[in-house]
Amino acid sequence: MPVVNYEKYCKMLDNAKKNKFAYPAINVTSEASANACIEAFAEAKSDGIIQVSTGGGQFASGALKDAVIGAISIANHVHLIAERYDINIALHTDHCQADKVESFLKPLLAESRKRVEKGDKPLFNSHMFDGSAIPLKDNMDVSVELLKECKDLGIILEVEAGVVGGEEDGVSNEDAPADKLYTTPEDMLYVQERLAEVEGGRYMFAATFGNVHGVYKPGNVKLRPSILKEGQDAVVAKCGEAASFDLVFHGGSGSSLAEIRETLDYGVIKMNVDTDTQYAFTRPIVDHMLKNYDGVLKVDGEIGNKKMYDPRGYLKLAMNGMKARVLEAISDLRGEGTTLGV
Repeated sequence: MPVVNYEKYCKMLDNAKKNKFAYPAINVTSEASANACIEAFAEAKSDGIIQVSTGGGQFASGALKDAVIGAISIANHVHLIAERYDINIALHTDHCQADKVESFLKPLLAESRKRVEKGDKPLFNSHMFDGSAIPLKDNMDVSVELLKECKDLGIILEVEAGVVGGEEDGVSNEDAPADKLYTTPEDMLYVQERLAEVEGGRYMFAATFGNVHGVYKPGNVKLRPSILKEGQDAVVAKCGEAASFDLVFHGGSGSSLAEIRETLDYGVIKMNVDTDTQYAFTRPIVDHMLKNYDGVLKVDGEIGNKKMYDPRGYLKLAMNGMKARVLEAISDLRGEGTTLGV
């Protein structure tokens, strides 16, 4: 199945909302990490989301350090590989802050417009605009304009209000005031009211409830999933059930399984996974190098062992490690066996 179209993506999100599960959205930086995700989704018979951050795109472009070119490269690879599998894959771009809209998000939307005008699907199925660092009104002013453009192209927009703590992709909120880590019901109502201005526009909302990017020991991140319920209840009470949000969970590393699953009951349909899969990819490489140092190195003038330093060998181990962690995320989010089929 090729990467999904707009209608199938909407059905994926509706299916998750109705059946109280979520899709793990896995950040990738290379063909190898993208392949690990696709293989995991296929094995679990789960549809899934693969996403690229600005930093991930920049890395994928090599010395060019061009986030747009790198993101396009990874997306094109996923489009090609996904055709050979019988599950659905959606492509997404992660956090794009306000100062990167013109340099990252707009060029990718332009690339999708070229594809759509030729009768093809957009390159990415959804994009995230992260306006959480600017005043909420300004955040929503930009979001509304982006949602209009996304709607025209058959793309879903993800927005964020409130601050996710910690550090990701070079953006640090480690000193954010505690109250900024929790989106209020009033803020959630405002987000709904503003985005409803774009009739027929489809969006996801990353409301914050104590989330922190990075990796922490269990108990160190003080999540309050009830924040999501309070906001959803306020929106439904004022605007009706159809207005309830498709919510996104950011900064989930170190969260307990109970906390993760509680959010699913409140409308979370997508959970970003990055830090944990980075470690799962790297750990097998470390193990290989430590156990086979005399093969991967030409010690004391010896020739080493080509089988040990061939990147295909240890990268396959890395992919298997990442695949296992994606499978765990699918299980945690109740996603096993939920594919809509092709």
